[in-house]
Amino acid sequence: MIKKTMSILIFILIIIAGYSQKDQLLHWMRAGGSLSICISMLFVAITVFFPVVPFPVLGGIIGAIFGMWEGAAISLAGAMLGTTLLFFLVRYGFRDWAQNYVQKYPKIKEYEQYFENNSFLAILLSRVIPVIPAAVVNIICGLSNVRWWTFFWASVLGKIPNILLVNFAGSHFLQNKWFSIGIYGVYLLIIFIINYIVLYKKMAKSQES
Repeated sequence: MIKKTMSILIFILIIIAGYSQKDQLLHWMRAGGSLSICISMLFVAITVFFPVVPFPVLGGIIGAIFGMWEGAAISLAGAMLGTTLLFFLVRYGFRDWAQNYVQKYPKIKEYEQYFENNSFLAILLSRVIPVIPAAVVNIICGLSNVRWWTFFWASVLGKIPNILLVNFAGSHFLQNKWFSIGIYGVYLLIIFIINYIVLYKKMAKSQES
């Protein structure tokens, strides 16, 4: 009961902080210095729970402030802080409630089994090619028997390409905004095409059966 209560309080506090302090956090991020780095990591971690600011926008801002490599390191550290925290909150705080909720959706149970059977590769691919929303991946893995270090390292490796791309685009935004927008636009187009192909195959398979 204590774990569940603490998990709920942490979750609520994160959401409240993200919404109520969004403008102040952005201001501190742009100020530069050590505090800006910590605030940037914290803000990225908050967006894992709820996209107060869409990550492509936030990652781009961080890339513009700190440059590609430092910005990518800050974004990755923040993303993994939030991702790992959400994983443990689901596993040890909301597990019973989440399990009862998932029972209503057999498709999610199928994903859970898939992640358990092919844990490292499945998590890695789901991060590189986000056919399944990142938050859903975090929750499914938290509910499943996937080992936390497998989840952690597969997530780290899988997030790197997207984070590098977003920060690269952000670091060039002031010099050439259309170049930056074009880079991420191409990436989104590729993800859309992949999602469309996956959806098309699923529909074709269901029609055959």
